[in-house]
Amino acid sequence: MAETFPFELVSPERLILSEDAVQVLIPASEGQMTVMKNHAPTMTTVKPGLVVVTRADGSEETIFVEGGFADINDNGLSLLAEIAMLTSDLDSDMLAARLKEAQDAVDEAEGDAKDLAGLHLSDLEHVKNSLAL
Repeated sequence: MAETFPFELVSPERLILSEDAVQVLIPASEGQMTVMKNHAPTMTTVKPGLVVVTRADGSEETIFVEGGFADINDNGLSLLAEIAMLTSDLDSDMLAARLKEAQDAVDEAEGDAKDLAGLHLSDLEHVKNSLAL
C-alpha cells in the first residue's frame, strides 16, 4: 500500500478538502508539481489550474484553484487558495465569468502588468480546455 500524508486545501470561504493523500498534483507558478510523502520542505505560489488529489484507494478528486500558496513540510501539504471549488461544482457559466474578468484585466493593464494578466488568462483558458467546459 502506498504511503499517505495529510493534505488540506482551504479557501477564504471554507475548508475544501482535508484528508490523507498518496499524491497531490498542484499548479505551482514554476510548473506542475507532484507532492508525495517525504517531499522536501517547499513553499510555492499557485497559479490558476487544477489540483488532482490521489487517495490510497486510487480514487481522485479534482479541484479548481485560482491563485494561492502551497506549503509542504513535515506535517504534510497545506494549500491556501484565493478561490477554490470542486470541479464537479464548476460550470461553464462560472468559468466564463472568470475568463471575462481575466480578459478585462488584460485589456486594462499596461506594461508588465499586461504580461501577468495575459498569463493569468492563459492559465484559465487551459483549465477550460482541460475540463472541456
